[in-house]
Amino acid sequence: MSNRIITISREFGSGGRTIGRQTAKKLGISCYDQELLDEMVKESGFAADYVKETSEYSPHNSWLSHAFSSRSMEGFSNEDFLWKLQVKIINEIAVKEPCVIVGRCADYILRGKADLLTVFIHADLAFRSKRIVQVYGESDDVPAKRLREKDKRRQAYYQFYTDMKWGEAHNYHISLDSGILGIEKCEELIAELF
Repeated sequence: MSNRIITISREFGSGGRTIGRQTAKKLGISCYDQELLDEMVKESGFAADYVKETSEYSPHNSWLSHAFSSRSMEGFSNEDFLWKLQVKIINEIAVKEPCVIVGRCADYILRGKADLLTVFIHADLAFRSKRIVQVYGESDDVPAKRLREKDKRRQAYYQFYTDMKWGEAHNYHISLDSGILGIEKCEELIAELF
């Protein structure tokens, strides 16, 4: 693969999706986020809500989810099927064109296969709490609790399928604090490194 690919991993509420989309627009390349889910729905035949829920969160992070997993006798579950499908789709996209891929463990899937710039976007809890209330219309009662839950689930999924620690600086080329730098500055920095 000779295409330059930017992968963006992010804490919930940090603006990583927006940064990915705006960076791609600035560079004149495609951005894949919801588009990956749409393709997984199309190829798997599963319902969109099921694919969204299953493909972002570890199915193996509690005894309850493990007990009710749709694991077959051979040990292959729907979650594992969706992971393999996700790997296939991301590899196909990386061969096709330079692009930005948001989330979905793309940094891990494409390591050693593509010309990558791996990015992790983070921010403090206060910035992210304020942002999810303003941008996503979340209730301002307990946004910090929702942030922690969502990040915990992303972390478990990432660690389960990659055996790496999500958000750990040495797993990425750059780590940017969108709360300090601002969304636009993060976009500029990533575009400059492309």
